[in-house]
Amino acid sequence: MKRIALFLMTNLAVVLVLGIVLSVLQSYLGLSRNSTGGLLLLAFVFGMGGSVISLAISKWMALRSTGAQIIEQPRSPTEIWLVDTVKRQARDAGIGMPDVAIYDSPDVNAFATGMNRNKALVAVSTGLINSMSREEAEAVLGHEVSHVANGDMVTLTLIQGVVNTFVIFLARIIASVIGDRERGAFAYMATVFALEMVFGILASTIVAWFSRQREYRADAGGARLERRKKMIAALERLKMSHESTLQGQLTAFGINGKKTMGELFMSHPPLEKRIEALRNTASF
Repeated sequence: MKRIALFLMTNLAVVLVLGIVLSVLQSYLGLSRNSTGGLLLLAFVFGMGGSVISLAISKWMALRSTGAQIIEQPRSPTEIWLVDTVKRQARDAGIGMPDVAIYDSPDVNAFATGMNRNKALVAVSTGLINSMSREEAEAVLGHEVSHVANGDMVTLTLIQGVVNTFVIFLARIIASVIGDRERGAFAYMATVFALEMVFGILASTIVAWFSRQREYRADAGGARLERRKKMIAALERLKMSHESTLQGQLTAFGINGKKTMGELFMSHPPLEKRIEALRNTASF
């Protein structure tokens, strides 16, 4: 319930801010809301702006939605090992030291997020710590650090923003061609809603495809940081775990993805394909 309330409040705040920004820009540029330029501005502000704001607050949202606690001062051998491992991997990957956090969940997973690759967040679940060997967990951490080093959060945010912009813009342009907006406001909005649903489904396959490619790259990065054998062992272990419970944007940057009706909509490739890709690459 707390997560739902946080999600709704955050989205309402984002919509309010973007609405004010849109109003100011329309007045400054002298664009009518119904003009092509006005529709394009609306699509860009809400499509790209929403994605960028989501990324900007991603660390804050991740910590509150998962209940993750940042390790400020390691107090146990496990915490010392986690911080030292991420510190070593960050140095080898050429990025700043991320914040390291642990969240309480039986889910065998970890994720990385953050707008700045030098001020990112890497979090692991208690389920992963308790279920994996240290070598397997180190490979998972290497995978997440590679996400940060590759700039995957920013890349996928820009891709999501672009497709969102096209979905919003094209839905309204086509709806305007189909019917008269002024005479049938309800019919116009119903058409916009239907078109956004259709275009949104198509757009999600594009974003999912890019996400899957980033997963292969992060697996390869984890193998370089911690050896291919350890990365394969970690993925093999994940095959025995339950489906990820991470929500929203965090799903794309967890080590373990969610199963969907078809691979086209999956943010992560099937584990079998990821393991096969690692086995077919040159030795690390």
